[in-house]
Amino acid sequence: MSKKNKVLVVDDESDILEMLDYNLSKEGYEVITASDGHAAIEAAKLHNPQLILLDVMMPKMDGIETCRRLREIAKLKETYIIFLTARSEEFTEIAAFEAGANDYLSKPIKPRALLSRLAAYFRRDQNPISEPNVIASGNLIIDRSSYTVTKNGEKIILPKKEFELLYFLSMHPDVVYGRDDLLKYVWGSEVYVVARTIDVHVRKVREKIGEGYITTIKGIGYKFSNENL
Repeated sequence: MSKKNKVLVVDDESDILEMLDYNLSKEGYEVITASDGHAAIEAAKLHNPQLILLDVMMPKMDGIETCRRLREIAKLKETYIIFLTARSEEFTEIAAFEAGANDYLSKPIKPRALLSRLAAYFRRDQNPISEPNVIASGNLIIDRSSYTVTKNGEKIILPKKEFELLYFLSMHPDVVYGRDDLLKYVWGSEVYVVARTIDVHVRKVREKIGEGYITTIKGIGYKFSNENL
């Protein structure tokens, strides 16, 4: 990579920090490390990383709360955040995505798999769609060129993946997509996230734009429609 991408690694276990620092630096990333949530927030403000690897179980401030506070910082709202955790309970995954995480990776960490996932993210991020795409549905305007959503003239802020999910569904009105299809089309085959991620993101989109646009088809998936408005 010609210009180094910055990755902030946050974990209270020094051996994990050293292992990730070594592997990421060897791959050409600029690595910043922090051992707790407070230090992570200060490092993120100072270095403005493109991606954050964030442990869940940490002293002083856990990863969930750290993620929430990171998302409150304007310049970090679109920063890609991947949680690293040994915990596999479903509630942890849901809490992570509700806090603003983009992805979820279980420990023990396999360096090659992690590097592959990061490479896939940076490829997509550095090759955005260049042609503007504007979709108007009733009083809702979805503008892919500026990643903005406007309803009744008022701008609605959606994180990147929430926007892309809404955009994809709105590009195919009245077509029903299952969770696995949405994971493939919106997140991509090179990035692993659980199917429950879709439910969390749909709920958050509905909270922001209203209930009538994304319809649940029980036992199948979701579709975009304004027939109920």
